[in-house]
Amino acid sequence: MSPETVEKSRPDAPEQFFEAEAAGLRWLGDATASGGARVVAVVEVAPGRIVLERVGGGRPSGDAARAFGAALAVTHAAGAAAFGAPPDGWDGPLYIGKRPLPSAEEASWGRFYARDRIQPYLDSAVDAGGVAASQLPVISAAVDRISSGELDDGEPPARIHGDLWNGNLLWDARGGILIDPAAHGGHRETDLAMLALFGAPHLDEITAGYAAAAPLRAGWRDRIPLHQLHPLAVHAASYGPSYGDALADAARATLALPAGLTG
Repeated sequence: MSPETVEKSRPDAPEQFFEAEAAGLRWLGDATASGGARVVAVVEVAPGRIVLERVGGGRPSGDAARAFGAALAVTHAAGAAAFGAPPDGWDGPLYIGKRPLPSAEEASWGRFYARDRIQPYLDSAVDAGGVAASQLPVISAAVDRISSGELDDGEPPARIHGDLWNGNLLWDARGGILIDPAAHGGHRETDLAMLALFGAPHLDEITAGYAAAAPLRAGWRDRIPLHQLHPLAVHAASYGPSYGDALADAARATLALPAGLTG
């Protein structure tokens, strides 16, 4: 193994697990030459393994965070064929972490987000005990509201990372670099909300850089819980009731939002 590469392998990897990761990285990376966010390079991929460039260590500065935010806006603007669309040229499965991630060809963000990003993991969370029966009505009400399209805002599908928590944003001497995507066509606010979920260094600088490059619609901070419903449902399915509590809180905040085009 070269000191300039790192290998990930899983003998029990699901079908095309690492191939899906490679497809997402390459799709996101297609925007880099136009000023989009940097993405870790795929050196080799095969069933059960992937070899990536090694990212040197570094600590972000405010300037680097602002530059990353502006670059992420360019990546998002590269777009996608539809909400839920997989990376261009990829017709295999998608994953978020170890869990399957449904793909779609949906014109309505709300229908896609409710059906394919919340409901499957909510069902699993209920089965696993991560969501209590008493929490289910408010969460289901939020899912129904989203599915109705009431919170749609007319934005086109963005090319999103899809699992952009702090651990999937590395830093080196040149700035931020993306790893481990669950890339698909989604809403651009989702990536920003996922950065906020577990905290990211210089998050205010990231969002300031983003907003300077691509202004966000009024009220976007109020909509952070809406866009956190998906990762919270995923975590409630895997890590237990504390995430079910957070999911119910996010659902209440979602029900309190004004309608999309007037918010």
